[in-house]
Amino acid sequence: MSLILKEKVTGPAVWRGVELADDQSWLHPLSDETLTVIDQALAQVKARGLTFPHFTRDDFPIHALQPELQRYVQALEDGKGFLLLRGLPVAAYSDADINIINYGIGLHMGTPVCQNLKGDLLGMVENVGDLSKPETRVYETNAYLPYHTDLSDVFGLMCVRPALAGGLTSLVSSGAVYNEILTHHPEYLGLFYRPMYYAHLGQDSSNKAPVFSYHAGKLSCRYLRQYIELGAELQKRPLSRVEVEALDVFDSIIHDEQIRLDMMLAPGDMLFANNYAVMHSRTAFEDYVELEKRRKLVRLWLKMDNARSLAPDFPGQNGFPPPGAQ
Repeated sequence: MSLILKEKVTGPAVWRGVELADDQSWLHPLSDETLTVIDQALAQVKARGLTFPHFTRDDFPIHALQPELQRYVQALEDGKGFLLLRGLPVAAYSDADINIINYGIGLHMGTPVCQNLKGDLLGMVENVGDLSKPETRVYETNAYLPYHTDLSDVFGLMCVRPALAGGLTSLVSSGAVYNEILTHHPEYLGLFYRPMYYAHLGQDSSNKAPVFSYHAGKLSCRYLRQYIELGAELQKRPLSRVEVEALDVFDSIIHDEQIRLDMMLAPGDMLFANNYAVMHSRTAFEDYVELEKRRKLVRLWLKMDNARSLAPDFPGQNGFPPPGAQ
């Protein structure tokens, strides 16, 4: 078990939503010059007859934006842990164009990784699933999506179309949650350092990891209560009363309106966040009847070159192995 940090976490990644009400340093409008570079890169990919994901970083030449992108990459690891790029004119692009742009930007920030056993490098977050079927993932529906972290160093979400109503995105600083537990519920802290089983859909076995890990001067978090509960069930070891109490406390903190940061993603918004430093959620929403009008986000998972060092008992997982990989 990694060292239990008994002092409050500090630094820019420790923020409370209420504190960011008048701080939009995390919001980055895309300039006309940046949009021109992106358009030119898209045109070059298409002129060469290439399609997503069959092109490389150099095939999508936005090297002029590298200093800007590196600032974003650094902010994700050493800053607030999240940022939002605003202003991509998605209405002017086809779905194929949007995939090229999303993936191309990802190639210049990190390495896109597979999001499922099928090998999808971009996930379509749409209301197309049937909640009555156990294999349906919550992100494929319009239901509430609980706070969680994804299986990658960084996730990206590009909004193509909003819902008819609802679908609010919420972020929470893991460091802020940690400080609340340390201050008001220290009796539960040790439980969050004890490895728990996480069941992941599409895998036969459960992965063991703690919720919190403090290593090499940084606090990391991995959380999705549904998978913790399912992991315990698969291991035939029900969660104890005190474990349930601890998870209830954790959930009460991440839902605190003073802690969380709510935002409604607009078409063309690109949200990026560090999964070790930030948890995210989405409220339920009402969607359009017509499929072509329904809410659509495109998800990207990235493995980062500047990712933090992780403790041995907090193994990193960047996506799923590509199909056919040994």
